[in-house]
Amino acid sequence: MKILLTTLNARYSHASLGLRYLKANMGDLYELTQIHEFTIQQSPEEIVEQIVALSPKIVGFGVYIWNVEETTKIVQTLKVLRPEIKIILGGPEVSYEYEAQAIVQSADYLITGWGDVSFPALCRNLIDGLRPQQKVIAGIQPPLENITLPYDEYTDEDIKQRTVYVEASRGCPFTCEFCLSSLDKKAWSFSLPEFMNAMDNLYSRGLRQYKFVDRTFNLKTDFTTTILTFFLEKLAQNPSDELFLHFELVPDHLSDELKELILQFPEGCLQFEIGIQTLNPSTQKQISRRTNLTKAEDNIRWLVEKSHVHLHVDLIAGLPDENLETFGQGMNRLYSWQPHEIQLGILKRLRGTPIIRHTEAFEYKYSSEPPYSVMENKDVHFDEMNHMKRLAKYWDLVINSGRFKHIQPLLLESQPYENMSNLTKWLYERLGRSHSIRLEKLFELIFEYLFNVKKIEPELLKMAITEDFVKTGIQGWPKFLGEQPDNWRERMSELNKRRQDNDGNATPKRQQRHKE
Repeated sequence: MKILLTTLNARYSHASLGLRYLKANMGDLYELTQIHEFTIQQSPEEIVEQIVALSPKIVGFGVYIWNVEETTKIVQTLKVLRPEIKIILGGPEVSYEYEAQAIVQSADYLITGWGDVSFPALCRNLIDGLRPQQKVIAGIQPPLENITLPYDEYTDEDIKQRTVYVEASRGCPFTCEFCLSSLDKKAWSFSLPEFMNAMDNLYSRGLRQYKFVDRTFNLKTDFTTTILTFFLEKLAQNPSDELFLHFELVPDHLSDELKELILQFPEGCLQFEIGIQTLNPSTQKQISRRTNLTKAEDNIRWLVEKSHVHLHVDLIAGLPDENLETFGQGMNRLYSWQPHEIQLGILKRLRGTPIIRHTEAFEYKYSSEPPYSVMENKDVHFDEMNHMKRLAKYWDLVINSGRFKHIQPLLLESQPYENMSNLTKWLYERLGRSHSIRLEKLFELIFEYLFNVKKIEPELLKMAITEDFVKTGIQGWPKFLGEQPDNWRERMSELNKRRQDNDGNATPKRQQRHKE
């Protein structure tokens, strides 16, 4: 082995699609190339030790916003310890505004953009003793038909234990200014017969969870229907299989033909991630976003009411020309569409994205550390932005976790933003943090808030919180509810039986995967 391909994943369950593309396209260097993945939870010293033990001549690092700090330490240490190892960087975090980055200064070479062709070519030159004069190499973007698909590089262990990422297309035709995909200006599709053959091979090897990373999966109806029909046929052949498919969906493009196919999937099979981001027309214009919100609302409501799809919808705080009031109005409106999850995010100033053009006009101030979150702008001050960050974390803990289903209507009522904002302030005053909160303590605090602040009728509140508490699996009667009732054991037994029956009728994979 002369060439090591590596990256630091956010967690073990993630398997890098990018590294597998590079390995698959190494040509005559394929047998000299090895993939070895790490996680950001591992210490840099441990990772350096393992890399050195492998004795590579060339190491290619995939650098992303979530691992750049740890990877920088590893690269710097490697260059001190083994300066003869040639280090090549690639990935979105180092493809733009790289001049002053410490990791780029420490490495030997940087390939910006696409690396499928350029990385093998650089490795061949280095092995042949040819040293390119330029340190920064602009990656060549070949026709997709010239790229070898990477799916054979997933191991049996990957298929059994990890998230397997696939893509039927690359790029994005939209120009949302906060997103790196806005730089593509176009979407390109892989050869559909070749791609479907690869998906069939993965299925034959036992894969039942496919996470599509396409930005605009449903824009080409014939393309989308071919893929969905393929999986429907697999379900018909193996109806007991726990198939799970994740797609990123454009919310205002949902044809009747596509709807007919969606309706055929049973509960637990489909999850759609939908980026609404903002419901403020002025903000949409500022960030060059063209979503037809009326159509998006109709389609989301249809998916919720008519299909078995699990919907995960994104909303971003801190976008230009939006204050907390207008953000809250948008959040309330989105909540009324009843998606299963609303993921609240904070604007990040990703390197290379056009959102930077608003910095002066809207007085943006971003963190200099990854993930480069906005700290304040002229419409949302520092303390307000910190409040929104805490609100997003509490929203995940209380609402998106699914642990407070019976309490949720009592808590949010018809104004989820205002009510969650009030809870956030109350919780933070008592805890001083929005992380590392024991589940029992969170139940106790929410009960206290609803009882003392919201003045919810005691019996109604006790009934709701008991239903949710039992489903957590925590044993015993919650002490904050007072004296244990005489019929508690019978009640517990009844609720546990109901929970087991419900779990038996649900699809475990969906329950597991939509939380990732």
